[in-house]
Amino acid sequence: MPNNRMQIASWILFDLANTIFFFNIISVHFALWIVNDLGGSDSDYSFANVIAMLLVILTAPIFGSLSDAIGKRIPFLCFTTIACVIFTCLLGIGGIQASLLFFILANYMFQTGLIFYDALLPSLTTKSNRGKIGSYGVGVGYIGSLIGAGIGILWFDELGRIGMFRITGILFLLFAIPCFILIKEKNVPGPRFKISIITGYYTQIKSTYIKARSIKGVTRFLIGRMFYADAMNTLILFTGIYVTNELGLSDTALQLILTCSIIMAILGAPVWGYLVDSVGPKKTLDIVLYIWVIVLLGVAAIPLFSLPGHLIWLFAPLSGVAMAGVWCADRPYLIRLVPENAIGEFFGLYSLVGRFASIVGPLLWVFVSEGLGLGRPTAILSLLGMIAIAYAILRGVSDNPEELPRSPVALLP
Repeated sequence: MPNNRMQIASWILFDLANTIFFFNIISVHFALWIVNDLGGSDSDYSFANVIAMLLVILTAPIFGSLSDAIGKRIPFLCFTTIACVIFTCLLGIGGIQASLLFFILANYMFQTGLIFYDALLPSLTTKSNRGKIGSYGVGVGYIGSLIGAGIGILWFDELGRIGMFRITGILFLLFAIPCFILIKEKNVPGPRFKISIITGYYTQIKSTYIKARSIKGVTRFLIGRMFYADAMNTLILFTGIYVTNELGLSDTALQLILTCSIIMAILGAPVWGYLVDSVGPKKTLDIVLYIWVIVLLGVAAIPLFSLPGHLIWLFAPLSGVAMAGVWCADRPYLIRLVPENAIGEFFGLYSLVGRFASIVGPLLWVFVSEGLGLGRPTAILSLLGMIAIAYAILRGVSDNPEELPRSPVALLP
């Protein structure tokens, strides 16, 4: 049942809050603090991210089942957010090892909180406005990125890196508080929490995968998605390190570049939406992958051929446009592939693929750049290889409704 506008607005505002954390901590300042300020390695940062995501994958069904059994999401969201804020404010205390541990815990709490945040949406919306409200959250999330970048551009010299950690934690909490206070959940407890519910989660994932193999194109799409999502997620993690170390640009220039990318993503999203509706998600995603090839080739070529670092300004706007294109195209792509009565089930598998994509890519980056000693520009080219693999896999996946199955898929009991 839909709730009032204040509750919906507070839900949307939380997206702004957590995006400030994602931009400032995960994308920019913590990575730069570890590598540039403390002399750590890409692998230090990569492994910390991988550990956090592995913990999320292993524990997500436990927390999801607990919140279902209690019938409320807000207490869990409140706990994970406050824990994330505390660990974020502890970053910089105790040296590199302690801060890596605090980062793992903060990132884990952040990622886990998204489970409860997403689960609130059905109780705040109806089927007719759910997509619209969700898109508002995405749009406001971009504003959160702009706020994070603006703080860095205006006050980084005064705050310093550790000060940025603190202000990020404080802003995350301040913008999240309305969500905790204004959203009034109805207490509708689900089944009692049992270990069998957890094992049932993994059984459901296995069963959904078996179903995916029986529906034309779905398995290929999910595998292709893992490759291009891997490339994008990895680029997001290491952009700050790459731009400051390989291109020789300052922190301020980095944040201006990211701001430009975010603005182009905001401007590009409606164009991609129009293309999805007019030519279909497959052709749209193909165009997006072509743009990613241009971006990655250009970003790798700058240090490989000793070109001026400021040439990144040619490719940063394109990366923002391409990032928006992926979010606009790949969800409609999956929706076209699966029968309508199985959409929710297959989006669970879609999300799991996305989480694995946050693990494999960073490990590949470290293996290429440090394990093989080939450096970061070659690691960028390895991401280009992943885009090429994704494109090749998706060549055999049509989104033409006439070529897709019409019979409904039986859902799990």
